[in-house]
Amino acid sequence: MLGLIGSLRMGTRALATQRQGVEVAGHNLANVNNTAYARQRVSIQSTASSDGFTDPVGSGAEVTAIRQIRDRILDGEVVTEGAVTGSLEAQQRALGLAQSLLGQSIDRGGTGAGGASAADGVGGGQQLAAGLTDFFNAFASLAAQPASIPEREITLRRAAALAAQFPTLNGRLERLGGQLDASVDTDLKSANALLTDIARLNGQISRTEAVSGAGTANDLRDQRQSKLESLSTLVGFDSVEASDGSLGIVVGGASLVTADVREKTLETFVDVDGLRRIRASGTTSALVITSGRVHGTLDARDGGLKDLRDGIDALASSLIQQVNALHSSGFAIDGSTGRDFFVGSSSADIRVNQALLDDPTTLQAAGAPNARGDNRTALALSQLGNQPIAALGGQTFGSAYNQTVGRLGEALSSVNQRLADQKTVADLIRGQRDSVSGVSIDEEMADLTRFQRGYQASAKLITTIDEMLDTTIGLKR
Repeated sequence: MLGLIGSLRMGTRALATQRQGVEVAGHNLANVNNTAYARQRVSIQSTASSDGFTDPVGSGAEVTAIRQIRDRILDGEVVTEGAVTGSLEAQQRALGLAQSLLGQSIDRGGTGAGGASAADGVGGGQQLAAGLTDFFNAFASLAAQPASIPEREITLRRAAALAAQFPTLNGRLERLGGQLDASVDTDLKSANALLTDIARLNGQISRTEAVSGAGTANDLRDQRQSKLESLSTLVGFDSVEASDGSLGIVVGGASLVTADVREKTLETFVDVDGLRRIRASGTTSALVITSGRVHGTLDARDGGLKDLRDGIDALASSLIQQVNALHSSGFAIDGSTGRDFFVGSSSADIRVNQALLDDPTTLQAAGAPNARGDNRTALALSQLGNQPIAALGGQTFGSAYNQTVGRLGEALSSVNQRLADQKTVADLIRGQRDSVSGVSIDEEMADLTRFQRGYQASAKLITTIDEMLDTTIGLKR
């Protein structure tokens, strides 16, 4: 039997219970615009009953816990999809930059076996393609007037303009590769900072929950979940929750965080091929990272960008070899022969032989010595642009360039489509999680009113018991 004093205690507990309900509802409302916050609910249960005259009598209620409304499966999916989105966004950015450096607007990717272009140039977009066309057309004009000095000068100027475009483009793409490496360094610094924060929060969560017994460090867990989601956009990882509430973080098989200790950091190193890779500090092997912005950046660098650079290099090398093979067998106006038209070996160093630029008469346009009107070499060089080149997969120079650009277009188009689909999936999953964990103003206002009414009723209970006590005490007077 409670008695008046026991009933007074019951009223006090009731006040505390309703007050905590008001506080939790207020906390939810305060965080209604906090995207990292998961709504909370008070768990209320009846306290132990006592014997009455006939049956056990209840002694009121109390708050046993403040629960966080989270779905771990949805939280995990948000982290996973965030890593995929981060990778695709990084690929889109890198490939888009490569397209911009080409001066090329690629509406759709793809080239057929014959090398049909799938790229439409804007501005300077067709500079290299147009340069190739002008180069071979210049030799066609020279073939009509093989002894003309002005025609020789025009041919050499167009050749010099074409040759200058290769190192310029190569330099731009090389700088882009360096910028992508630098962005990886920046992302790794951010990832390491997040790993440190997660380890710190692990410690705070473990200590808080150990002190509170069955209680959960809800707000600290919110902060950690936000850090995990930020980390996933940078680098994909696996996590394992320990019995003390801490999370272990593993990236590419390397354990980086255990409990409240950040065991290793992520760092870059240069491998035997001269490429920048990722490893855990204190190790020598490259980590296999499968998602996140770091993965997307490296994938674009070693995929679409490398393919583009290799294609441009192969084009320049073949141009040097094929043109030199024909030109060196021809004859200049004075009957001399054996000169190379181009010097260099790749897109990085191709240029027109300076001796030809200094003296256009040494351009070897004839097919025989001392044959001033002979145009056989110039004609062969003009026709080279329409001939399949074995080193280019049996394509012409123009088709090989168009296919190289087309492959970049295909890669970018594919990434754009995948990213659009991925964002749809990610938004749906976030929407599902928000329906579970998000704060509803209407619901919280209803709870606030309910707990307020409960508080008022509990206060009325205490007032009533107080009056009964006064009456009981007055009986002795």
